Amino acid sequence: MTAVERRARFVHLTRLGWDLHGLGVRTSLVLPVAGQPILEIHSTAGTVARITVVRRYCGWAYVWRPWWARLWRRGEWVWAEADNAADVVMSAVTA
Repeated sequence: MTAVERRARFVHLTRLGWDLHGLGVRTSLVLPVAGQPILEIHSTAGTVARITVVRRYCGWAYVWRPWWARLWRRGEWVWAEADNAADVVMSAVTA
């Protein structure tokens, strides 16, 4: 992963975290020394969902089922540039 990709992932996850914060959701951004940044969403029930952002051929996408999200299953990803990305992530993760 290049420095530019790492920076882009950070920016997208920060924007999503801020949007979710505006909706009243508790989030934390995890920046590991090696690997990609992760946005953790903490629900009121105590569960934690981990959101990552991946680059696809036509843009960036948020995924919350990392190991099988590459199969592009419906309802487990949303485009990062979508206006309602925070709403989609919140409804899918808290469902």
